[in-house]
Formats: sequence, C-alpha cells, structure tokens
Amino acid sequence: MLDFIKDFQSVVIGTLDEKGLPFGSYAPFVHLDHRFYIFISNVAKHAINLQRTPSTSLVFIEDEDKAEQIFARKRVSLQCSSKMIQKDEDKFTSVMNVFKTKFSEDMVGMLMGMSDFNLYELKTEYGEATYGFGEAYNIGGEFMEDLVKRTGGTGHGHKK
Repeated sequence: MLDFIKDFQSVVIGTLDEKGLPFGSYAPFVHLDHRFYIFISNVAKHAINLQRTPSTSLVFIEDEDKAEQIFARKRVSLQCSSKMIQKDEDKFTSVMNVFKTKFSEDMVGMLMGMSDFNLYELKTEYGEATYGFGEAYNIGGEFMEDLVKRTGGTGHGHKK
C-alpha cells in the first residue's frame, strides 16, 4: 500500500455533514509514523465535519489518464479516526516540518500563520486496496499498512 501512495501529494477525503450526508473534498497530506496528517482551514466544510464527527475516509486513486482500464483504476480506500493536534504539542512542530519539506516551505509557513488552520492526525482503522480485476486486498498488519489477499467469496461471477 505504501508503495502505491508514496508519490501522492493530496488525498480525497470523505466526511459526514450535520445531516449525516457524505461530503467529498481533498487536502494535501503527509504520512509519518504510520499516521496521515492534513492541515486544513476551519472555514472548510471538511474541517467542520471532522470536528463534529471524527470518522473519515481517505481515497488514493490512480489518475484516469494513467489507468489501463477506467473500470479498474488502482485505488486505496482507508477508513480512519481523526483527532486535532494542538499547536503547542511537540508533534505539531515535527509534522509541520515534514509538510515544509514535502511542499513549499514558504506556502506552509504562510498557512501556519493563519489562525484558522489546524492539523489533523488520521489513524487507519481498516481499509481496502484494488489494483485491478481480481486484485483486491484488505489492509491489515500491525500498523494497517500491509496488503492482505482476500480469500473466499465468488468474485465477480464472470461468465465464460
């Protein structure tokens, strides 16, 4: 899974709004110590949703123009719990240093100067990866980063 997501700079985020309806958005992210981190504005709907309901999903999906088959784009979907990291925590500084390294130090520094931006830590609870037809995996392992081949079931029921 980590090999697939290593070149991504942003991730699609799914949150639940005040009516319990799904809301899709995206944010730049970093991956550090088996956790994902996003730095987003409190004005953004996905931040408001995370503050109300800390459950979220992350989707990493292959670009359409790189996919061999549009019906089988490679993707990883993760179900996560989230928590806000306070700006006075040591973790905030260490994670934001990774943001500065991965992205523009000037841009991240500017965003850090805005009082409405907060850092969220996302911990994977479970997930799935699909790398093509017949290549579906569960996400498992100690840190929820390993591919576990699915067993059993009848597949897609292809007819000969």
